[in-house]
Amino acid sequence: MQANMKFNQCVQQQALENSDNKVWKWHIQDPASQRLTWNKPPKSVLVVKKIQDASLLQPFKELCVFLTEQKNMIVYVESKVLADTAIAGDESFGAVIQKFCTFREDLDDISNRVDFIICLGGDGTLLYASSLFQESVPPVMAFHLGSLGFLTPFKFDTYQSQVTQIIEGNTAIILRSRLRVRVVKKGIIVTNGDSEGSRKSMQYQVLNEVVVDRGPSSYLSNVDLFLDGHLITTVQGDGVIVSTPTGSTAYAVAAGASMIHPNVPAIMITPICPHSLSFRPIVVPAGVELKIMLSRDARNTAWVSFDGRKRQEICHGDSITITTSCFPVPSICFRDPVNDWFESLSQCLHWNVRKKQNYLSSEEEEF
Repeated sequence: MQANMKFNQCVQQQALENSDNKVWKWHIQDPASQRLTWNKPPKSVLVVKKIQDASLLQPFKELCVFLTEQKNMIVYVESKVLADTAIAGDESFGAVIQKFCTFREDLDDISNRVDFIICLGGDGTLLYASSLFQESVPPVMAFHLGSLGFLTPFKFDTYQSQVTQIIEGNTAIILRSRLRVRVVKKGIIVTNGDSEGSRKSMQYQVLNEVVVDRGPSSYLSNVDLFLDGHLITTVQGDGVIVSTPTGSTAYAVAAGASMIHPNVPAIMITPICPHSLSFRPIVVPAGVELKIMLSRDARNTAWVSFDGRKRQEICHGDSITITTSCFPVPSICFRDPVNDWFESLSQCLHWNVRKKQNYLSSEEEEF
């Protein structure tokens, strides 16, 4: 069903003529011009709700009734959402529940069944929705019903008109890049007293960041960082954050990184409390391949997490390979990618909030 959507990007072109009268075209993409349109009206929607949050029960029910009864949409809901007794035990909501299509995380593949996603919660709800799709992701509409709400631009008060506008199409959209992470673990298999090496590989799609830290150990984290096969530095400190531009306003900014607009193709590398006065955060091109391994002389293991989930231990011989994913998250904008981002900086992080300096009159300047 995802073939039902397409992204239109208007591009400004500037033509220059050289001495041979050949025309060179320079392409300058306008981030605010990215639009979502439908080849045909969407028929199915995934509703992702924050689990065990009583404040979301009424919005969830209202939205599902609207989608099923007024918009005739096929609604997908995770099975554990319906396990909530406040939902399953509501007799007035029973007729709507019967229309739901359910699935289970990591067990059922719905990637080709859903036209778009609606998230009810905070930024963590959107991160969770992203993790459900390891390849192509449907467009995501996120309502601000959580605490921070940096990635959730829509308010639920006017959800009917806003959802109707999305279904009709031609809305602004931003493609949030993800990281493709491959973890290879070196294990040991013992057969008839003889040991031999084996390798276990796992892959993840990450929207915010990959965090490698020292875990419960009191020693410094000591990991080697490779870029396109070349050792560029050894991180000695509490750890290192590898983030997308979307993740630059999350853990990375708390560790001293710059904030980067999601349209910028880049990967950020930010040390966590480095034991070095000169180790500053850096930004590398989106096309590079990063690799993280424990240093030979590391005193302890390390731990890694992906958007705050799937936390696991990294031992000697294990490796973490990180590249930019081919499958971004199409996030639907309230206005456009530029205005939405600055609005989030202002409202959520209070960026550059300062009492204004008073104006000096000509008489005061003389003193």
